[in-house]
Amino acid sequence: MTLSMTSSMSKKALLLAPLSAAMLLLAGCNNSSAPAESADADTATEAPMNIKIATESSYKPFSYTDADGKLIGYEIELVDALCAQMKAECEVISQDWDGLIPGLNAQKFDAAIAGMSITPERKEVVDFSDPYFHSGIILIGKKGDDISIDSLKGQPIASQRSTVASQYLQDEHADADIKLYDTQDNAYLDLTSGRVRGMMSDKVTGIDWLKTDAGKDYEVKGDEISTNDDAMGIAFRKGDPLVAKFNAALAELKDNGTYDQITGSYFGTSSTAAAQKAVVTDGVDEVIVVEEDAPAEAATN
Repeated sequence: MTLSMTSSMSKKALLLAPLSAAMLLLAGCNNSSAPAESADADTATEAPMNIKIATESSYKPFSYTDADGKLIGYEIELVDALCAQMKAECEVISQDWDGLIPGLNAQKFDAAIAGMSITPERKEVVDFSDPYFHSGIILIGKKGDDISIDSLKGQPIASQRSTVASQYLQDEHADADIKLYDTQDNAYLDLTSGRVRGMMSDKVTGIDWLKTDAGKDYEVKGDEISTNDDAMGIAFRKGDPLVAKFNAALAELKDNGTYDQITGSYFGTSSTAAAQKAVVTDGVDEVIVVEEDAPAEAATN
């Protein structure tokens, strides 16, 4: 090897040395940044879920507004506990009853809780959580009036639109003069004004109304009716993984006593037993099971 070749190779080595050092430095930087990126990913994974939940705010005692317009009620407290259990940040908004399922599927919110019964038709368009409450339906009329479930033909009877109660009227008493309303409150108004003779209502909400000043002159007529669509659940879009998360949280609340504490504060004991006790207290001591040939409509309550 000549001196000129040796000199040339030495120069190349000198030129490559800084380049190699730079590459090693960059490699070291890349390796050191990997844990940081992983930590960022872990932080993102641990960030609380943000969930928007809709309710219908005229369904006392489940969900309604106080004098200041704040949403309160059994379902609101239950949602707060479920979200705390999941470490989720939840926003509860009020929505018209008829818009709950359409709004859910239009992705305006992530879930809906509003005393919504789990019916076969609904299950075709939304998924439900495990049941969190059970309730039947009752007929309410003025004290002293002899109206009964067996004498509704031609009689003006009120009910909230798209509920199990209204569907029962349409299926079993189509010959009644059925009046449907957008909210329970509007149905009660027509009952107390004499525009209708009776009202078919969810058992718990109806009995709650009977304890108010407005309902003091009214009573349950006949027996409680069960339509086999009495279980209430939280609605989600089809295939949403939130269903499993809410089911797990609900199971935890039942295991740790929080569910019984919340339910007891409204109904005295577990949902099923308390609702039944409330009915018996108001003079209803027998349950009629109605076998339905056709299930209730998809938007029933």
